[in-house]
Amino acid sequence: MEAHPGSLCINPHHLSIWKAQELYYMRMQRGRGRMERKRTEEQNQCEKRRLRVCVATCNRADYSKLAPIMFGLKAHPDEFELEVVVLGSHLIDDYGNTFRMIEQDDFDIGSKLHTIVRGEDEAAMVESVGLALVKLPDVLQRLRPDILVVHGDRFDALALATAAALMNIRILHLEGGEVSGTIDDSIRHAISKLAHYHACCTHMAEQHLIAMCEDHSRILLAGCPSYDKLLSSHHREDYMDIIKSWLGDNVGEHDYIVALQHPVTTDIQQSIKIYGLMLDALISFNKRTLILFPNIDAGSKEMVRVMRKKGIEQHTNFRAVKHIPFEQFIQLVCHAGCMIGNSSCGVREAGAFGTPVINLGTRQTGRETGENVLHVRDADTHNKIYHALELQFGKRYPCSKIYGDGSAVPRILKFLRTIDLSEPLQKTFCFPPVKDSISQDIDHILETQSALAVDLGGTNLRVAIVCMRGNIVKKYTQSNPKTFEDRMQLLLKMCADATRDAVCLNCRILGVGVSTGGRVNPQEGVVLHSTKLIQEWSSVDLRTPISDALHLPVWVDNDGNCAALAERKFGHGKGVENFATVITGTGIGGGIIHQNELVHGSTFCAAELGHIMVSLDGPECSCGSSGCIEAYASGMALQREAKRLHDEDLLKVEGMDMKHSEPITAAHLINAARLGNSKADAVLNKASTALGVGIINILHIVNPSLVILSGVLASYYQVPVQRIISERALISAQSIKVVTSDLEEPALLGAASMVLDYATRRIY
Repeated sequence: MEAHPGSLCINPHHLSIWKAQELYYMRMQRGRGRMERKRTEEQNQCEKRRLRVCVATCNRADYSKLAPIMFGLKAHPDEFELEVVVLGSHLIDDYGNTFRMIEQDDFDIGSKLHTIVRGEDEAAMVESVGLALVKLPDVLQRLRPDILVVHGDRFDALALATAAALMNIRILHLEGGEVSGTIDDSIRHAISKLAHYHACCTHMAEQHLIAMCEDHSRILLAGCPSYDKLLSSHHREDYMDIIKSWLGDNVGEHDYIVALQHPVTTDIQQSIKIYGLMLDALISFNKRTLILFPNIDAGSKEMVRVMRKKGIEQHTNFRAVKHIPFEQFIQLVCHAGCMIGNSSCGVREAGAFGTPVINLGTRQTGRETGENVLHVRDADTHNKIYHALELQFGKRYPCSKIYGDGSAVPRILKFLRTIDLSEPLQKTFCFPPVKDSISQDIDHILETQSALAVDLGGTNLRVAIVCMRGNIVKKYTQSNPKTFEDRMQLLLKMCADATRDAVCLNCRILGVGVSTGGRVNPQEGVVLHSTKLIQEWSSVDLRTPISDALHLPVWVDNDGNCAALAERKFGHGKGVENFATVITGTGIGGGIIHQNELVHGSTFCAAELGHIMVSLDGPECSCGSSGCIEAYASGMALQREAKRLHDEDLLKVEGMDMKHSEPITAAHLINAARLGNSKADAVLNKASTALGVGIINILHIVNPSLVILSGVLASYYQVPVQRIISERALISAQSIKVVTSDLEEPALLGAASMVLDYATRRIY
């Protein structure tokens, strides 16, 4: 056969060989593809089995929570690849170089980042976050972890979470959803919003995370990892050796205190103040105390200065340390007579042992606690903290498992195994209700601690149960008998009835305070001379019969002094070092507070303000003299003048409604003056001038910074007295304010304040 020009002639035998070779190569190619796919699948399975987990620790506190997880990860090398990053105060000598305990636990530290800018103030904290953000990207890019484990609410942890989130690294946040007050809350919740997965400690924290729109399927209720270690190891037989190594040989179990107080960065000055008060209370309480240095937050430097100024490091009762290994710290907290401060360890781990805890200030506000925690939110002196120490020291409480049952780490490892790295990071949202927490509170205890207050008036005898906040829980009123025997019998009966009722009202009576007219010796509890309104009431020992009948301490003072004490504790005088209280009622009385203390005088007749003489030939006074303020401006003096005008038919004016059977009082005089009665107005002007001049004398003698008018006539006298001061007083005293009291029961509140102040201070 002749071939066509330009065509290729192919032998059929050769064609069959080529087809066979082509088929062979195609089969080889498919085989190689299957092998590569199988190898890829095996690699993917291998990678899935070995999850690369980076654990970042910033300080001694978070390492105690992270270490159990790190041990768990290290125990499963076929499933997890552990990387450890250390930063923050771990690497600072002043805070114990605590990275060494990580090395002692045989962990390989992949990266050490010096991220702390020293200064221990707000600016240093911000700069430290910025420095961490500068250094972290290189480390995270080199390690390329699948999961970054971040703990808690520290500013270092916020830097870690921010860097990881921006670099698309999944974040597991431990202890999210909790509430503790201060800036920690804001940082913790910010980390929760950056995190992809959550391992929380309590049911309430879980509910908070859900309410914060976190996906419920990505929240694990694990419990606190540190509980895994402390619940299994706190019954060590050598605990006494550990106690003695830190506190000395002469210290017994439950006979020492562990103190750990950190700054509150949102209120540094207040936290420094309460730290100093805590140290004062501990010094007074006179028990061996192990005190740890505060953390690196802003304000810690000032707190250390306070500690050193009080000589704590040299004090025989104190041992001040920078760091204690967690295993030993567990033993010390477990067997302490009390733990005090604001560390989260106190409201969390200590509950597992039933150790009594006093939580100071606002740093842990909102934390769930067991009944072992007693809160002292605020204190002006160390007495409240001292009282809390008396209530708590040496007690034992039921062990609490609010924060864990010892199985947190197995739950967290199981949770890590379920993470699907191929699923998207986008969150879903839900909005469940949030439950409230209930815990023991020192303010609740102080609310129920109460006083019996007695007001011995000329007309009525009154007894009241008054709580620490100044609320009158219950009041009893009877007409004041005329004779001494009947009056004492009724007084004791009313007090006995009130003490019985106090039990039903959940009020613990601390003592009895008595306010009475006349001159009183408060040191002996004796009425020396009474007013004419209370007959048979001179040289009367009130303290002895009341104390014998009720088995309670008793304080007695003049009603004017009691009014000043009431203003100092509950009224306008609160926080004012120097002020005078003037009572404008049936008579004129009052009290003077000078440098926070009541002025009694050498014979207990100081502050007889109603008997300041403003005229040598004025009207006769009930005291037997003439020209006293009381003779011009008291309710009795105004009533006398009103009767005089009425008898002369000069009182009533057009528009004034007066019944013939109605007794004439000072109110009629004031009403007539308001309706334009010039005679009544002249009487009141003279009374106001007399009172104003008398108060000017007070200003010139004791120079108070405030004058408080109390009593039924106070609102009428306030404006004219202020005007007279501005016109007649020395220039240096003209600006002193005159205010009217807001207290409805100054005599009862003043009587109660003697008890509520002095029963807790133990001094008079």
